[in-house]
Amino acid sequence: MKPTISSAELAAAILNSPIIVIDARGGMEAHKNYLSCHLPNALFVDLETELSDKGPDAAKGGRHPLPTPQQFASMLTNLGVNANSSVVVYDDKNGANAAARFWWMMRGIGHEKIQVLDGGIAGWLQGGFPTQTGPVPRSAFLDAYEPTIGERGWLLPLANIEAVDVARLSPDHCVIDVREQFRFRGDSEPIDQIAGHIPGAINLAYVENLNADGFFLDSMLLEKRFAWAFSKHRPGNIIVHCGSGVTACHTLLAMEVAGYSGARLYVGSWSEWSRNSRPIATGLS
Repeated sequence: MKPTISSAELAAAILNSPIIVIDARGGMEAHKNYLSCHLPNALFVDLETELSDKGPDAAKGGRHPLPTPQQFASMLTNLGVNANSSVVVYDDKNGANAAARFWWMMRGIGHEKIQVLDGGIAGWLQGGFPTQTGPVPRSAFLDAYEPTIGERGWLLPLANIEAVDVARLSPDHCVIDVREQFRFRGDSEPIDQIAGHIPGAINLAYVENLNADGFFLDSMLLEKRFAWAFSKHRPGNIIVHCGSGVTACHTLLAMEVAGYSGARLYVGSWSEWSRNSRPIATGLS
C-alpha cells in the first residue's frame, strides 16, 4: 500500500470499502476547527494528549515524547481501529504535522493499512469534496487492538540523544534537521528556548517535500532529493529530527514515498537537545 492517498482516491474508496478517517490537526484551536469542518465521519485525535506522552520537563524526551505502543494501541481500540482496519489520516498542515506522526506510529506498531491524505484538508476542500460539522462519536471495540502489541517496543528505528551525539561526529552517519532554514541557522527560535542546530547536522526543510500547492512532490523528485543520503549511508545511519519529533515524521513519510525506508527518528529533537547543555551551532554549517 502506498503511504499517501489523493482526495479523489479517498472519495472513491470510502464509497466502496470501510475506511476509518482520522483528523489529526494540531494547535490551540484544533478541536474547534475540527468541529467547524472535517471530512465525513472523521474522528478527531489530539496530538498533545493522544499522540504524545508529555512530561513536566521537555529536557527529558522533548516537547512531544512518544507514548508507549501499548498506550497508542489502547487509543486505537477506543477509536474503533483493529489490526485489519484501513485508516487514512489528515491534518491542516498538508500532512506535515500530526498526520505524519500518526502514520509513523501506526507503522511503528506494524500496521500496514495506513495512508496520509496528500494535501490534507486543504486539498480535500480544493477538490470540492463533501465535509461535515460537529463531533463524530467513537465506537470502541470490546477487545483490545492487539493483546501483545508493543512487547518488542516500537518496530520502526529510533535514535536517542546519545546516539545523535555520536552520529553527528561520524562520517558514516547523517543527521538531518527538517526545520525551516531560519530556525536551523539560528536567526530566531519561535518555539524552543535556544536558537540554532545540532553541530554536524544538515538542513533539509520539510516544506521542500511539497510543491507550491501543498502536495507531495512527485516520487521521482523526492527520490532525487534523498538519493545522496541513502547512496552514501546505510539507512540505519541516517537520523531525522525536527523541533519535537513531529514534522520529522513528514520527511520520513516523504522518504517512504520516494522508496526509501529505515532512517531513524530522533523524537526528542531540538526541544530536547537544546535543553541539555549540548553543543549548539548557528549558520548553515
